[in-house]
Amino acid sequence: MKITDIIEKKKNNKALSQSEIEFFINGVTDNSVADYQTAALLMAICINGMNAEETFFLTKAMIDSGDVIDTSFAGGIVCDKHSTGGVSDTVTPIVVPALAAAGLKVIKMSGRGLSHTGGTIDKMESISGFKAQLTEAEIKEAVSKSGAVIIEQSKSLAPADKILYGLRDVTATVDSIPLIASSIMSKKLASGSDIILLDVKYGSGAFMKTAKQALELAKCMVGIGTSYGKKCAALITSMQQPLTESIGCNLEMQSAVNVLRGEKNDLYTLSKEICARIFILAGLFLNTKTAFAAFDNLMQSGAVLQKFNQIIQNQGGDTSSLNRLKPAFNHKEIKSDSGGYVVQINAEAVGKAVATLGGGRIKKHDVIDKSAGIKLKIRINDYINTGDTVATLYCDDGAKIADAESILKDFYKLSPQRAKEHKLIYAYVDGLGATVKK
Repeated sequence: MKITDIIEKKKNNKALSQSEIEFFINGVTDNSVADYQTAALLMAICINGMNAEETFFLTKAMIDSGDVIDTSFAGGIVCDKHSTGGVSDTVTPIVVPALAAAGLKVIKMSGRGLSHTGGTIDKMESISGFKAQLTEAEIKEAVSKSGAVIIEQSKSLAPADKILYGLRDVTATVDSIPLIASSIMSKKLASGSDIILLDVKYGSGAFMKTAKQALELAKCMVGIGTSYGKKCAALITSMQQPLTESIGCNLEMQSAVNVLRGEKNDLYTLSKEICARIFILAGLFLNTKTAFAAFDNLMQSGAVLQKFNQIIQNQGGDTSSLNRLKPAFNHKEIKSDSGGYVVQINAEAVGKAVATLGGGRIKKHDVIDKSAGIKLKIRINDYINTGDTVATLYCDDGAKIADAESILKDFYKLSPQRAKEHKLIYAYVDGLGATVKK
C-alpha cells in the first residue's frame, strides 16, 4: 500500500477503505508518512469530504493510535460532556459536581485555552493550589472520595490527532466536518466514558457560525459515538454572545461560583440543560421535567456546591481562595457613543481582546494572567443610552488595554428596534440523529 495512491484516490473523490485509513494514521503516528503527504490528504478530505463510514474508521484509527482509559474502577456510570468551544463557556465547574451529586461518576478531561476560546483547566487553576495533573492512583482516590475529577487531558490519548491538528491549523484545512468530528470524538471515546453529551456551539464566538453547520457537525459526532456503542447525544447552543458577562480566568471562575451559590443566569440554564440530558441518558429520569426539577433541587440544597468544594480539596485546592477571585486593579471603562437596542455582539472579538490583555493565549506556550479580563455590561436586546458603559477592561498593563480597545472597536451593534428573540438552546440531537428544536 502506498500513501500516494491513497491521496490520489481521495483527490478523485473516492471513499477510502478501513485499511487505507489505518495505513495513513499509522504512518502519521510513526512518521513514515511525510508531513507534506499528510497535508495533501487533509486538503483532499477538506475539499471532497468523507462519508459516515470513512469518518468512523478515521476516528477509530485515531483512537487506536494511543491509550484508551479504563474507567471500570469508578464503579458506576461514567459520563462526560464536551463543548466545541466559546467565550465565557464556564459550565464544567457546575456540571461536573452536579452530575456527581446525582450519583454519577465523572472523569472530566479538559483542555487549555487558545486564541479567543477559554480553557477549563486555566480557569480551574485560578483556585489556589488546584492540581490538574494527577497520577492514576490520585485519580482513583479522588473519584472514590467525591465521584469526580477535573483533570488535564492525557497526552497519550489519540496522539495522531495532535499531529493532524497541528497541520490542519497551518494548511487551511480546519473547517472540515469529518476532520473536526474525528478529532473531537477520538479523544472523547478514548477517555472511556459510558455517556457523552456534546455541546455544539454556533455564532460569532464559535467555530461553526450558523446553527445549520452546528447541527451537521453534531449529527456526525453523535453518529460516531453511537456506532462506537456509547450513549451519545448533542445540544446545539448559541455563542452569538459570550455565555456570561465575565470573560477571563478569575472573572469566569467567580461567575461559576456565583451560580453554585444561587445566582441564575444563562450559565445556570445551560448547565441545567446539559445535566438533565445526561440524567436521562443515564436512566435516572424519564423526561426533562423531572430531570430539570432534580437539578434545581440539587443546586438549591447546596449539594452541588459541597461536591465542588470536595473536588477542589481532593485535587489540592484551597476552597477559601474562591473568595479571592478578583480581576486586576487597573481597569478602563468603554462607553457607548450612541443609544439603542443591542442587536449584535461579536463574541470572537471579545475573546480575542481578553487574550490581548493577557487573559488568554495567542501562542500555545503563552503564560496566562488570571487577573486579566473583561466584564461586559450589555446583553443582546438590552437598551443602552449614549454614555453608558458597555464593557470594563481589566489589566495591569496600560499598553495591553489600548491594544484590546482597538480590537473591541464596533464589537456591538445598536438598532432602534429589538433583535428577534435570542435563543440560548437551539436544538437537541438524540442518539439516533433525530433533532428536536427548542
